[in-house]
Amino acid sequence: MSDNVGSGKLSIVGTPIGNLADISPRGVETLEKADCIAAEDTRVTMKLLSHFGIKKPLVSCYAPKEREKSEQIMEMLFEGKHIALVSDAGMPCISDPGALLVKKSAESGIPVEVIPGCNAAVAAVAVSGLEVDRWIFEGFLPMPKRERFERLDEIKNLPHALVFYEAPHKLRQTLADLCESLGPERRAAVCRELTKIHEEVIRGTLLELSKFYEENDPRGEFVIVVGKLEKKCGEKFTLEQAKKLAEELVKNGEKLSEACRQAAKATGIPKRDIYSALSIQE
Repeated sequence: MSDNVGSGKLSIVGTPIGNLADISPRGVETLEKADCIAAEDTRVTMKLLSHFGIKKPLVSCYAPKEREKSEQIMEMLFEGKHIALVSDAGMPCISDPGALLVKKSAESGIPVEVIPGCNAAVAAVAVSGLEVDRWIFEGFLPMPKRERFERLDEIKNLPHALVFYEAPHKLRQTLADLCESLGPERRAAVCRELTKIHEEVIRGTLLELSKFYEENDPRGEFVIVVGKLEKKCGEKFTLEQAKKLAEELVKNGEKLSEACRQAAKATGIPKRDIYSALSIQE
């Protein structure tokens, strides 16, 4: 703990993810009382403040400059300022900047309080219609393909629902990757523009959802909730059985990729696992 501690305070304030009416009265009150507001994007936060008639100094705390900006904000806290930390939408620190500032404040003895608010992941889990007594938040998957599939391999067999964030221009590829790694028949929900005018939830298997967005242009911000791995009644297929089925399909004239896809659909074994098994054999 630092000896250079003033009477400052850091307030983590949850903000709306779309509908401005969703901010809590305590959240508005905290923004009104703060000496300064640390924002992910000051332009976005200015719209929120203007809606509630709040005029306060703003300092940016966006991801590429988070370390540098956190030092600046810490100086203000040491001077005794009350700083409210917000992100563009939802809770700071959850796939948004802020965690470093909270860590530094806590380590320095600065009081830190949280004013709970909206969160897209929690909202999507609630509206998904899936069995979500246990779930894991993964946020945005890594962009490099190898790292992405390594991450999916780590979590695909966990007995939990899985929650991902995704941008519209990457949604199709992500759904295709989820199909390949988690299995095309796994149940899921794609939640779009939650709390906004065009809020929409599409439910189905990963394959059905992938096909839907191949035919429909993804627009807005997305949360994907994948149901937990289901235990199938009756016959259970092994990877070896799925591999043999793919081999038979290849012998009958199917291309390797298509054979693996059909074998995956028939057995529930992920296409990527079948393909890898055949590649190793070769």
